[in-house]
Amino acid sequence: MSLLLRALPFLFLFATCSPPSPEEVRSTSLIPLPADLEVQRGFFEVNHQTTIVCLSEDSAAHQVVSRFGQLLEKITGFSIAQQPEAADNAIVFSLDAKTGVPDEGYHLVINEQQVKITASSAAGLYYATQTLRQLWPEEFDSENPPRQNFRWQALEIHDAPRYRWRGAMLDVARHFFTIDEVKRYIDYLAFYKMNVLHLHLSDDQGWRIEMKKWPRLTTFGAQQEVGGTTGGFYTQEQYRELVQYAADRFVLVVPEIDLPGHTHAAMASYPELSCDGQTRELYTGIDVGFSSLCYQKESTFAFINDVVDELAALTPGPYLHIGGDEAHSTPHEEYVGFIARIQQIVHAHGKRMIGWEEIAQAHLDSTSVAQYWSNQQHAKDAAAQGATIILSPATRVYLDMKYDSTSAYGLNWAGFTNVEKSYQWLPDTVVSETQQHLVLGIEAPLWSETITHLDEAEYLAFPRLPGVAELAWTNSNKRTWSDYRQRLGRHAKRFDAWGIHYFRSPEIEWQN
Repeated sequence: MSLLLRALPFLFLFATCSPPSPEEVRSTSLIPLPADLEVQRGFFEVNHQTTIVCLSEDSAAHQVVSRFGQLLEKITGFSIAQQPEAADNAIVFSLDAKTGVPDEGYHLVINEQQVKITASSAAGLYYATQTLRQLWPEEFDSENPPRQNFRWQALEIHDAPRYRWRGAMLDVARHFFTIDEVKRYIDYLAFYKMNVLHLHLSDDQGWRIEMKKWPRLTTFGAQQEVGGTTGGFYTQEQYRELVQYAADRFVLVVPEIDLPGHTHAAMASYPELSCDGQTRELYTGIDVGFSSLCYQKESTFAFINDVVDELAALTPGPYLHIGGDEAHSTPHEEYVGFIARIQQIVHAHGKRMIGWEEIAQAHLDSTSVAQYWSNQQHAKDAAAQGATIILSPATRVYLDMKYDSTSAYGLNWAGFTNVEKSYQWLPDTVVSETQQHLVLGIEAPLWSETITHLDEAEYLAFPRLPGVAELAWTNSNKRTWSDYRQRLGRHAKRFDAWGIHYFRSPEIEWQN
């Protein structure tokens, strides 16, 4: 039964008897839209007698439950005891691989006696807690929550994601973002059930990750950023901290070192990486395509091997992103040779190579991933080789594109991208029906040429980021713009509680 049909009795009740309660409104304002939701009569009240239960021996599941209990204590002021067995007035988490619930999915039941969450993975339990967060009053997510009891609307949800890859990219190379700023961005992703943070760590303007074997990459190459202001970089210890912070929220960090182009900062740090060996000043503009590592030197590939070696050791996930885009200064044959050798190097260190769509011009094996951003033919060519695909069409999900001509930040080389345009497209149509299994998912890049701090990034990301999250989570046949814009409008209270500097798009009826 469709969501609309399930909701009709309650819509009729609301229309004929009384307006919906805040709990009922929040229950039908979830983003991403669940696969199946049935609103029911009644409420579950969280009070000073509420307990929390974890019916699993799995350590990751216990970590999810413990953290959620701590969050409940913070927002309510109550001591939420963890009990070994389910009882009334309890929030019960059950992890069972034999339940039939898809990986990352969950089954949530709220009634007057209990809240019951069932999943086949700890990630599924975690995403259920993010749904529960959306169901509690928005002010509970503010810096100073009211610390009192509250109610959840009775309902039942069966939910699971459409795609495995639900990502966002943050460019910390053009302008540097601090560890705390990146952590806050991770929090936003996790809240909307996104599970990948792609960090663009190097570009012409700066190198942002410490490399022990090549220290001048950061002692010199990280000094500046676009506009000539002071840059910065992450030590390896800070990067590990960031990776763990993300992992605790079921977000995978994928680092990108852009090769063989977008490498001016590296060549300014080590002139021997260029073919002419000349000393270069740091670059603080925003033009692209003018830099290239030297293909003729074996020392270039020794450098690439060292960088991949250190990144692979720092990053527990299976992927390393090697860029590969806009290498306009690299002759085609050399470019193809670069990608072939880098692919081998990445494999040798136990990782899968991701690159921007241009890598489809080289021979790719089935472990590699091409990230489509502009030329749809590249995506099809990569899929024809058996490589998997990430969908990031610039005209739809590049969050650095301006909303319209009045936007305070952003660029418009891919056109203006308002909220509806970003949401209203069909991921299933990028490659053929027979290649759909090769689509890993969707990612929303945020390039930082025009933004310097997190509040400016928030302006470009919100309100478009939740729409990308829904594109990646919810099947296309369940989504409509008219329904989504209403649900999004109700998230204004959440944005305000978080203190997000968001763009109040005139397309949306914001309900503050």
